[in-house]
Amino acid sequence: MKSILWEPKKYHYTDSNIANYISYVNEKYNKSITDYDDLYNWSVHEIENFWESFFLFSKIKSSKYKSVLTNPDSMLDSYWFDGAKLNFAENLLKYRDNKIAIEFSCEDKRSGSLTYNELYERANSLACYLKESGIKKGDRVAALMPNVPETVIAMLATSWLGAVWSSCSPDFGINGVLDRFTQIKPKILFTSNGYFYKGKTIDLNSKILNIKKKLKSLKLIVSLDLIDAEIIKDSVNWNNIGDYKDKKVDFTQISFSDPLYIMYSSGTTGKPKSIVHSIGGTLIQHLKELTLHTDIKRSDSILYFTTCGWMMWNWLVSSLAVGATIVLYDGHPFYPKKESLLKIVDNLKVSVFGTSAKYISYLEQENIKPIDRFKFKSLRAILSTGSPLSEESYQFVYNFWGRDIQLSSISGGTDIISCFALGVSIKPVINGKLQSLGLGMSVKSYDEHGNVNIAKKGELICDRPFPSMPIYFLNDDQKKLYKKAYFEVYENIWTHGDYISIYKDGTVKIFGRSDTTLNPGGVRIGTAEIYRVLDMFKIIDDSIVVGYNYKNDDLIILFVKMIDLSLTKEIVKQIRKKIKINCSPRHVPFRIIQIEDIPYTLNGKKVEISVRNTLEGKKITNLDALANPECLSYYKDIDLMKEEKW
Repeated sequence: MKSILWEPKKYHYTDSNIANYISYVNEKYNKSITDYDDLYNWSVHEIENFWESFFLFSKIKSSKYKSVLTNPDSMLDSYWFDGAKLNFAENLLKYRDNKIAIEFSCEDKRSGSLTYNELYERANSLACYLKESGIKKGDRVAALMPNVPETVIAMLATSWLGAVWSSCSPDFGINGVLDRFTQIKPKILFTSNGYFYKGKTIDLNSKILNIKKKLKSLKLIVSLDLIDAEIIKDSVNWNNIGDYKDKKVDFTQISFSDPLYIMYSSGTTGKPKSIVHSIGGTLIQHLKELTLHTDIKRSDSILYFTTCGWMMWNWLVSSLAVGATIVLYDGHPFYPKKESLLKIVDNLKVSVFGTSAKYISYLEQENIKPIDRFKFKSLRAILSTGSPLSEESYQFVYNFWGRDIQLSSISGGTDIISCFALGVSIKPVINGKLQSLGLGMSVKSYDEHGNVNIAKKGELICDRPFPSMPIYFLNDDQKKLYKKAYFEVYENIWTHGDYISIYKDGTVKIFGRSDTTLNPGGVRIGTAEIYRVLDMFKIIDDSIVVGYNYKNDDLIILFVKMIDLSLTKEIVKQIRKKIKINCSPRHVPFRIIQIEDIPYTLNGKKVEISVRNTLEGKKITNLDALANPECLSYYKDIDLMKEEKW
């Protein structure tokens, strides 16, 4: 039986962006589309008409194109809007008025705002400086910056000239930064002399100087004087760049499929891959998700809690193209108080708040009931990503945050710089489910034989081209790495590496990565199913589940981090019983072991693969991709076959 937690209002069916788009499509193509399911089916069966109609509906600033999709039958060789010339910064800066473009906070240390006029002038000024410094179309510009307005300005100035932007969060380790930036050979590095985190001031001088020594491609470092410390040695102080307000530089028009961003795979199983995304594919995909799926308008204010090394930062910044206000937050979400981020959402009248499943779960565990502390008069939508959102977390939001809030769990990835599944304002929210597949994304669930599943867990695949596919990987001329990453399992079909269930009503469940899937007795099990049960135990602070290969079988090993208590025989018995009842006997762990800490990537994702490899004695590469790599030492030399102490 469906558990409906939220339903659309009359407005959503008449005046939302997607309602207006449906009317546009019906008139343009003589259709009679009435609901989302009709629209989705049309979008994946007539993908050229869909993407062209949205290109026109969203009023992307571009020259004319010769064709919508070339080589539509080959995912690897297809490309979009041949002949179209455009500029990313021009599309994000088409509004030039006194409406607030950016609000920002660096914990309790720094805050402020910029209007669209101010943003345009500052981006233009920096673009003039970069042009004088020799930056041109195709050059690569890197950033090791906190989530502040200057990072957005630097990205806009870079794309203004047709150059390529790539960023890492400043909390990356030196080797993690070098593993990424040495691949792309940037000419300029934007950085700051430090940042704030959990009330502490982090000085970046030593880190940047070490990076500079080994990053031989650098011609210039531009450093923002953010903290009370010396500016980076031999760098140009951002504040001393000069005033270019009386100069104007033309937007460099580049092709739809020219590079805009370089993103990176997590790097937890090897050297991170440099994933190159196009200007046009990124822009049209983001606009589709922001306007049609999130219903963002000029009147909205959107905050996504993210760092500049996560694709959600790129996604958030694209909201400027709609003319909305973006809210940047840099620092710890629970500093100086546990409700600090919630206070910003309330005070700045944020209408769309993006966060992680982990953040929502933490509020629940800490018994922080947002509605008891703030009014949230403007908040209409909460977005959650990073990992599957449990049914308990859905219920928590509707019980203790607001009944009128649309809760949208979304799922995609760096690989596509966007989403495969997300929310939509003209469908109800059902407990534990993502509302819909993304328009134009021909996603299916495949069983182990390559057959389509309905309402059953299977491999997430996409069998039609879409604009935000990577245009290529760096240093992969023959596309060998590209093919291995997405097209090794099925020919000409994108395999994403997630498990998914797609139901008859178009709703979706994501079960986590298929490459960390457990396979006891030959039955495939997603780790998310076990995590959901563990969320019921308030005495467990965190957990991680891995598969351990033993005598050609997969043994499920569960590690738990306790809040106060020590793990006892009785607690182990309770955990196993709960998992057996709520999942199945096959889900019950072979061993349950107390551990001191759980490894996460810098983007907040659990790293099952690194734990599994540590248990198997394999070398862990790219430790700098982890937020807490030292905790892997706890998993070494554990005798999993040793009889439990009780």
